[in-house]
Amino acid sequence: MNRTLARITASGVLILLAVIVGLPFYYIVVNTFKSQPQMELNPIALPSSLDLDNYIQVFATSDVGRAFLNTAIVTAVSVALMLAVGSMAAFSLLYRGGRFSTIAGGILLAAFLVPFQSTIIPLYQLVVNAGLADSLQGLIAIYLGGSVFCYFIIVGYMRSVPMEILEAARIDGAGPLRVYWSIVLPLIRPVLITVGVFQIMWVWNDYISPTIFLSSPSNNTLVLLAEQAVAQFTTNWPAFMTVTVIVLIPMLVLFITMQKYIVDGLTSGSVKG
Repeated sequence: MNRTLARITASGVLILLAVIVGLPFYYIVVNTFKSQPQMELNPIALPSSLDLDNYIQVFATSDVGRAFLNTAIVTAVSVALMLAVGSMAAFSLLYRGGRFSTIAGGILLAAFLVPFQSTIIPLYQLVVNAGLADSLQGLIAIYLGGSVFCYFIIVGYMRSVPMEILEAARIDGAGPLRVYWSIVLPLIRPVLITVGVFQIMWVWNDYISPTIFLSSPSNNTLVLLAEQAVAQFTTNWPAFMTVTVIVLIPMLVLFITMQKYIVDGLTSGSVKG
């Protein structure tokens, strides 16, 4: 009886939390199918009809396609480079070991603890001096700082990989690059997927970096387009929410699709042996 009551209570709490978390998303989505007067009359109610005028207006008046392509390019290239740099750094420090690895790990930890906001001005100066200001390449270079986060997650998982496997490959004549590519990468694939999903969501939804390092409309990302929609559509909040939904849908699909792999990546390395 007590166990049944506990399950009912837990289910009720989870349902309540799900409603609280899902209500803002519901509010945004339903209002994309309403006109401004309909939204002001009852913003919570379901739309009376499936009206796609807001989506048509957004695609007709905004360069959504270019912004989507810019965001996809920056996200794909940035995350691929972050995973490559982070995994190679973790492999190198564990593979070689020694005092140098300890010192390098400490330097990376110190870099990880520095808030991004405190480095904005020197980063901007570096980007300008490198001739990468207001460019997608410069934005990608900024995101490479996220390799440190990838390193710390991957190195913790990589410690669960039996070093005997790497030693056997080295005895058989495999060089560091061959060991990394043929043995280490397949073994750490779960954590690569997990970290990759987290970094994709970060880069895709990031607002601060594109706002600071991009200025040309042709380089707009989807988040910048959503922010500009407030001024573009003045008080037309259904149109603004339509842009927001366009930004959210890819990440929602990604998270639902990769949810199983995220859980596997977070739990697989928790038990060694």
